[in-house]
Amino acid sequence: MPKIELTPAQRKEHRAEAHHLDPVVLVGGDGLTDAVKKEVDHALSAHGLIKVRVFSDDRAAREAALQTLSDELNAAPIQHIGKLLVLWRPMPEKLKEADENRMPGPREVKVLKYSKRGGQRPEVKVVKVLGNERLTPGGQIKRARPTQKSAKKNALNAPGKKA
Repeated sequence: MPKIELTPAQRKEHRAEAHHLDPVVLVGGDGLTDAVKKEVDHALSAHGLIKVRVFSDDRAAREAALQTLSDELNAAPIQHIGKLLVLWRPMPEKLKEADENRMPGPREVKVLKYSKRGGQRPEVKVVKVLGNERLTPGGQIKRARPTQKSAKKNALNAPGKKA
C-alpha cells in the first residue's frame, strides 16, 4: 500500500480537528493484536480521524505501534502525545445507490398552537414524526394514509361487475 504523505499544514489542520475527539480504540497490555488492528481499521473507515490510547509505559513501544498501525492500515500518523496516537485516513466514498433508496427517517417538526384569546403568543411544540406517520392540520400525529386507488379500478375489480 502506498504511504499517505501529508504537508505540515494538512497535519496541523487534522491535529486541530482531533483536539476535541475522545479515544475510540484502547490498546491494553496485550499490545497490537489482530483484533485491535481490525477495530482501528473499522474506526478509520467510519470516522476518518481517530484517537487511539495505548496503555503501555514504554515510549518506544508506543512509537512502534503508531508506525505499525499507519503502515498496515494505510493511515497517516498525525500526532503522538503521551499515550495518545492520532491517525487519519481519507474516508471511502459511499455508494449513492444505497442513499437514493433510503426512506426518510424521523424528523422534528415545530407545531404552532394558537390561543383562543387573540393577544397571547402561540404555543410552540417540537414533535418527532416518524417515517410512517403524518401531521394533521390540528397538530396531531397519525399514521400515514394508505395509498389511494382510483375509483375506476375499484369498480372494475369489484365482484359481480363486468367491464
